[in-house]
Amino acid sequence: MVHGRVLGIDGCRAGWVGIVLGPDPDRPPVGCFGATMAELAAASGPVDVVGVDMPLHLAPEGTRRCDVAARAHLGAKRSSLFPTPPAPAYAAASYAEACAVSRALAGWAPSRQAWALAPKVADLRDWWAAGALCPVLEVHPEVSFSLMAGGPILARKTTWAGHRARWAALAAEGIVVPDDLGPAGLAGADDVLDAAAAAWTARRAAAGTARSFPTDLDPAHPLQAIWA
Repeated sequence: MVHGRVLGIDGCRAGWVGIVLGPDPDRPPVGCFGATMAELAAASGPVDVVGVDMPLHLAPEGTRRCDVAARAHLGAKRSSLFPTPPAPAYAAASYAEACAVSRALAGWAPSRQAWALAPKVADLRDWWAAGALCPVLEVHPEVSFSLMAGGPILARKTTWAGHRARWAALAAEGIVVPDDLGPAGLAGADDVLDAAAAAWTARRAAAGTARSFPTDLDPAHPLQAIWA
């Protein structure tokens, strides 16, 4: 163990942005950035748990139960979590081909937003498969924020109201992101807050208090879970 250091990660336009929480509640979070997951992991240093806002364990076919459970939990905010298509769809050469593959294997086509994640899904998968040195959990920030705030935050995260609501939810949990994050500060404000929410979940996982969606993990696919 690394004495309570955890890392939350979100994808951003230029790569990946991370927020590190340490064991001392009086020390502010630390930001880090990497163009690739390997670079971000090197920049963050050793940690006990990683929470990442990106699909990690894909299904060979069908719809992941974790997506269904998390969307049901989010209710009116369910559209913020788009289902992850089966793995073969991400190997397709075009969006049209991915839609055809997903329809054949799952009965539905992915959104363009889900398809656009393909390079980052591959980067995360390759980094994890190379041998991550700690548990790596898939998170969805809106699910994490919903547990912090006592319900889904309906204001969009790109709006001022949405930004302040998410900032307040983190602050109530003792996570006050500093103004100066170094290179990580060049990421979008919503990406930084999402990374902080992922770090909150990683901290809960390290303490053994994180919640999985679904709560009854599939014995055939026990790693397919969204954590909060």
